[in-house]
Amino acid sequence: MSDQLIADIPATAVLPPAPRPEARTERRGLVLATILIAQLMVVLDMSIVNVALPHMQTALGFSSTGLSWVLNAYSLTFGGLLLLGARSGDLLGRRPTFLVGIAVFTLASLAGGFATTGAALITARAIQGMGAALAAPATLSLLTTMFPEGRERTRALGLYTAVSVGGVSFGLVVGGILTELTSWRWVMLVNVPIGIVVATTAWLAVPHTPRRHGRFDLAGAITSTAGVSGLVFGFVHAASAGWGSPVTLAFILSGIALLIGFVAIERRAAEPITPLSLFASRVRSGALLGRMFLIAGAMGAFFFLTQYLQDVLDFTPIQAGLAFLPMTAGVFIASQSSSRFLVEQFGERIVMVVGGVLSLLSLVWLTRLDASSGYGDVVVALVLLGLGNGLAFVPLTSSALHDVQPHESGAAAGLVNVAQQLGSALGLAGLVTVSGHASRSVDLASFSDPVTRAHAVFLSGAHAAFDAATLMLVVTLFLVAFVIRKDQPSAVPVGIVTE
Repeated sequence: MSDQLIADIPATAVLPPAPRPEARTERRGLVLATILIAQLMVVLDMSIVNVALPHMQTALGFSSTGLSWVLNAYSLTFGGLLLLGARSGDLLGRRPTFLVGIAVFTLASLAGGFATTGAALITARAIQGMGAALAAPATLSLLTTMFPEGRERTRALGLYTAVSVGGVSFGLVVGGILTELTSWRWVMLVNVPIGIVVATTAWLAVPHTPRRHGRFDLAGAITSTAGVSGLVFGFVHAASAGWGSPVTLAFILSGIALLIGFVAIERRAAEPITPLSLFASRVRSGALLGRMFLIAGAMGAFFFLTQYLQDVLDFTPIQAGLAFLPMTAGVFIASQSSSRFLVEQFGERIVMVVGGVLSLLSLVWLTRLDASSGYGDVVVALVLLGLGNGLAFVPLTSSALHDVQPHESGAAAGLVNVAQQLGSALGLAGLVTVSGHASRSVDLASFSDPVTRAHAVFLSGAHAAFDAATLMLVVTLFLVAFVIRKDQPSAVPVGIVTE
């Protein structure tokens, strides 16, 4: 370019100076903290309520069946609306979608904390799930756009993993403390000040992301929401009524039919709610399936160990929650090691395989628990599970977002969350059904002591569930060892979004 041409360029066309690296780093640090706190709030709400359920039942007069809907209402709307929430972030902007999701979640928490009837609490939980369905995909897609693929994103995903996995057990501790020291209402109300802080920092620090000019794929939104909701409801219903229940079969079959229709619609849609091209990558598809089966297997350990600690080892709710802290510590140590140097030094595939093996060994170890086992036996399994999940989830999440373009990062993040929700629902429902069949086969006449009989019935079901969960981890191990292979580096890295 000649000097004359340079001189002819108007001053207004000159690009502004780039922001100082340290300022950008500070801002990204604040955004990451906001994302992590928001994710912790969403994850905590999946477990913090568990300890308070007996108190809710007494206060609001729930039946045993109705009480389960305090958990199910949240899972149903959260899982069912995730794809719609993810697409909203792509089209409307991730910052406003995130803010709306946090606002809805916080207001619903406030309403639930002051609920005076069971119906009001269940309604508040369902609305919480709607807010989470908007906020959760936005948190992960914001993380992918703020941190380019490589070392920075891997380290951010390490913290995200520690919060996502470790937050579940941490929720049991917080729920037990709040319930025993204050009231069950505070397991809902605790979200209000946290939500206000998250919304404020997001308003001030989270950058605007470009909105895409397009329209919502209404047919795809309806079929995906109804299909995923049908599957989640069917899995949840199977846990109490069994897989042979007409209601269970009707919802699962209708959910599958709707999702088949969803795929057909997406193939023709000009603006699909979930671009099917996201499934074209063997790496992404394998990572999503691996995540689903890993979550499904881990749910067995989490659900049945909680009962084992309280029903067999006579732990109080707070003691049972604190008993899971070694797993939380294992997740944190492994996820940080994975994100900071293990992935970089050994590669994602080896780290995923080692994580899968450790998680598998944890479930194999649990099959040997009996009435004479102590907490020392449980700790071994918890540490192995924490280390295994912490190692595997970081590269699994990174692989699920591999080579995703910025305008599709919301949809990809939604699929990550859908895989997790379906894995949780499918795993819990399937393992509870397996446990129920095994428990009913116990010869009760051979036990004269009612406590011994109860322990034998529970342990028979738990062992069957741990065996089934072990098979789920075998599937995960196969996927990470033979399917998820990044043959070439990303051709188009996802850039950093700034204002």
